[in-house]
Amino acid sequence: MNALWITAEEALALLGTKPQTLYANVSRGRIRAKPDPADPRRSLYQLDDVKRLAERHAGRRKSSAVAADAIRWGDPVLPTTISSISSEQLSYRGNDAVDLSAHATLEEVAALLWGTSEVRVEAGMAEGEASRMEAAFGRLAARVMTDLPALGRKPFVLRAEAVDVLSSVAAALAPWPEPLPLHERLARGWRRPEAADPIRRALVLLAEHELNVSAFAARVTASSGAALSAATLSGLATLTGPRHGGAWLGVTALKEKAASVGVREAIRGVLSSEGLVSAFGHRLYPHGDPRARALMASFEAPPLFTALAEAGEELLGEPVNIDFALAALADTFELPDDAPLVIFALARTVGWLAHAIEQIESGHLIRPRARYADPGEGI
Repeated sequence: MNALWITAEEALALLGTKPQTLYANVSRGRIRAKPDPADPRRSLYQLDDVKRLAERHAGRRKSSAVAADAIRWGDPVLPTTISSISSEQLSYRGNDAVDLSAHATLEEVAALLWGTSEVRVEAGMAEGEASRMEAAFGRLAARVMTDLPALGRKPFVLRAEAVDVLSSVAAALAPWPEPLPLHERLARGWRRPEAADPIRRALVLLAEHELNVSAFAARVTASSGAALSAATLSGLATLTGPRHGGAWLGVTALKEKAASVGVREAIRGVLSSEGLVSAFGHRLYPHGDPRARALMASFEAPPLFTALAEAGEELLGEPVNIDFALAALADTFELPDDAPLVIFALARTVGWLAHAIEQIESGHLIRPRARYADPGEGI
C-alpha cells in the first residue's frame, strides 16, 4: 500500500462500502483522487481521506468528535442555495461558473447570487495615500458603526444596501471616477487595458466558492444581526490569511526560486521544506481546478509559468490551482504586487454579501458548542 495514495480496491477494503459510495465521496470532495500514472483509466485515492471516513463509518467516535471533524473539511455544516461544488464543477445558483466567465461581468454575477434583477456599482475614488487593501478595510470599518443592523429589514432593502457596500469596497479596490464595469476600472487603474478581459474572467471565477473560511466568517457575523458591512469586513479580514487569499504569495516565491535554480529544483525544494507546494492541486478538485484552467486559457502566460505548470503536474501529479493562475495573470500583465489579492477581495465581496443576506434571511444564529479538553489530554 502506498504511503499517500491507494487503489480503489484498497480504499473499498478500508471503507467496507460499494464502489458507488467511494465515487460519491470523491465527487463531494470528501476523498481526493487522481489518475494512476501507471494506468490513466484507473484512479488512486488519498489514504488519509479514506481512513478518516472509515473511522467515521465505524461508529467508534463520539458525536462531539464527529462534529469537530465536520468543521475540518468534513460534511457541509450549513445549507445554501448560492453555490455548489459537485462532480468537480463549480456552479452559481445552478449556472456553471466557468461558462459564466466566458461572458458575464462581476456585476451580473452579483445580481445572480443576490437574487436581484440588476446591480449597478457607483463610481468612486479612495482618499489618502493608503494602499487599496488598507483603503477597503478603512471604508468598511467606517461603515460598521453607522450602518443599521441587518435583522428586521426587508429583503429588497438588504439587497440595495449590498450594492452600496460593494460600491464602497470598489471605490477602494478599483478606484475610478466614471461608472465603468469593475474589470475595466481595475484594468484602467493599473494602466493595463489589455488585461481587462482576463481580469473580468478572474472576478467571475472568484466571486463565490461555497462555504470557504471567509464566507463562513461572514455568515457567522451576519448571524448575529450585524450590518452587511460588518459581515463583509469579517470576510475581508479572513481572506488575508496565507492559507486563503494570501496563497498566491507562495506561487510568487516559487516563481522567483525557479528563476534562479530551475523549475524542477524549485518544486523539489519547496516540497522538501514545506511538505506541499501550494501552487498545485485543490482538495475539492481532484482532477484539476476548473477555475485555473479557464483563467489560464484566457492569456498567454510567461514561459517560466508554463514550465512550472508542466513540471508540477509531472512531479506531483497535480495540475495548477486558481492561486497559480492569479499569480500568472499578474506577472503576464505586469500588474502591481498586490493585484492578486485585490482581484480576489473585490470578487469575493460579492460572495460574502450573498452569504450574509442568506444567513440573515434564515433567521438562525450560528453558535457551535465547544468541547473542553483537559490540558493534559491535548487537542
